[in-house]
Amino acid sequence: QVRLVESGGGSVQPGGSLTLSCAASGDTWRRNCMGWFRQPPGKDREGVATTDRYGKMKYADSVKGRFTVSRDNGKSTLSLQMKSLKPEDTAMYYCASSQSCSDFSGYNYWGQGTQVTVSS
Repeated sequence: QVRLVESGGGSVQPGGSLTLSCAASGDTWRRNCMGWFRQPPGKDREGVATTDRYGKMKYADSVKGRFTVSRDNGKSTLSLQMKSLKPEDTAMYYCASSQSCSDFSGYNYWGQGTQVTVSS
């Protein structure tokens, strides 16, 4: 099994920055793919950024150039650096992992989420 614990959420003004962290534990092979997803209020969950154990990354078009995903396999952590935040980035952000994945599909282990609110 896998346990994922997110941290780093909070409230920030438009244009501000936040860094989310995800501490992972459990079977390494179930964490070949790791990523960040978000669910805005009243909307479906969507993929934000993912990375595999070899460093291949994928970003949603809406966050390209503003968000950066990184993972430290030695420390079993996943981070999401978010810059130039916009009100539309407001959402519950989730860390996820899986043995295999294709783009934003195939994730089957999820954290509890951390709230990000962007508002003036």
